[in-house]
Amino acid sequence: MSKMQKNTRIINLIVCFGTAILIILLDQITKAVVVNNIELGQSVEIIKGVFRFTYITNSGSAFGMLANARWVFMILSTIGIAAICAYAAMFSAELSRLSLVAFGMVAGGGIGNMIDRTFNGPSLFNGVVVDFIDFCAFPNLWKWTFNVADSFVCIGVALIIFSIIYEEIKKNKNRGGNDKKDNEKKDNDEQNNRAEEKADI
Repeated sequence: MSKMQKNTRIINLIVCFGTAILIILLDQITKAVVVNNIELGQSVEIIKGVFRFTYITNSGSAFGMLANARWVFMILSTIGIAAICAYAAMFSAELSRLSLVAFGMVAGGGIGNMIDRTFNGPSLFNGVVVDFIDFCAFPNLWKWTFNVADSFVCIGVALIIFSIIYEEIKKNKNRGGNDKKDNEKKDNDEQNNRAEEKADI
């Protein structure tokens, strides 16, 4: 590995894990502000009839799902976060910056909620996740309350999907351009061969 490749790898690792650390801090700070200023179950209107902060807790995954399977989800979540971090570390030199930021978002969001499940309760690993972001404009369509960590997990997954699609489109475009050049070269070679044959005659 050349010096430039090593520097690129280091920068990419900083981008990925720096993003994760920033999201963990933002998630934990916003949760602390809510817990210290809003009563459990209380709502504070931010935009009347559209958006409010509602302090609730859940023992499940993002948006309160899988609340009755917390241990299964905690194990799967830990494995998922470890796999994301390992993948980003192993392929940091090859991955795009967008992909690395996306992986950092997913890892940071997952770790943020895992901190709650581990420490925010009466005993270790028996905690609950703090949720407070509540869009109430369409209660029949959207009923979930979530947090900063959930938001970045969803945004990160969307960016990963976008990055994969974008890279495939770029590869196909480059492949098409190379095929066009090969065909042009082949045509030129055939024309040259025909010209040489005529000259021999």
